[in-house]
Amino acid sequence: MARLTGTTAVGKLKHTQRYENRRLISKQTNNLRIRALASLQLVLAAALTESAAAQPLSVSTEAIEIQFAPRTPNQMMSFYEARGFPKEMLNILRKECFITVRIHNKSREIIWHDLANWRFSHDDKPLKREHRDYWLQKWHSMQIPLASISTFRWTLLPETLDYLPDEEEGGNIILPRVNGPIELSATFASGDDQRGPIITITHDRLNCAEDTE
Repeated sequence: MARLTGTTAVGKLKHTQRYENRRLISKQTNNLRIRALASLQLVLAAALTESAAAQPLSVSTEAIEIQFAPRTPNQMMSFYEARGFPKEMLNILRKECFITVRIHNKSREIIWHDLANWRFSHDDKPLKREHRDYWLQKWHSMQIPLASISTFRWTLLPETLDYLPDEEEGGNIILPRVNGPIELSATFASGDDQRGPIITITHDRLNCAEDTE
């Protein structure tokens, strides 16, 4: 029988404890997040069918699957407006490109997600994705209500996250709105100590969804 080394055993225990701690997060905070994401999926579900006809919606390796769903301005603004977002906030977000991302760890190892390792490009030029802190600072400077800021934050894809085996997590990424295909190249570390094989995924057919009306 294979035996765990001290370092490996501690690593697995640490991440098991992290997983249990995640489940024990304050019910009130967790429920807010669940309700926000569930509502987002209900409002935007039709986009999956519409987008599927236009492009592949997922990329998959033996270790990881990532699904992408571009969202139209009207879809996103309907969701945010229904939750009381102020007009000045909606006017800014309407001009941005939203893509909902879902990441699934299919492997038996921990996979380390870090948006700093995602590279977007358009017309062979880098396409900059602003960090979530950029948006949060912007909303605070505009004195946006804290409830709106909290809802906005919960709907974003985490900047970093260690995905346990079979774990799924998702959220929105926000890019500058452009016409034409967007290319993505992303890498993920793996293993308890992040020294496992590097996982690389690419997608060259992402896009900014447009309103049909």
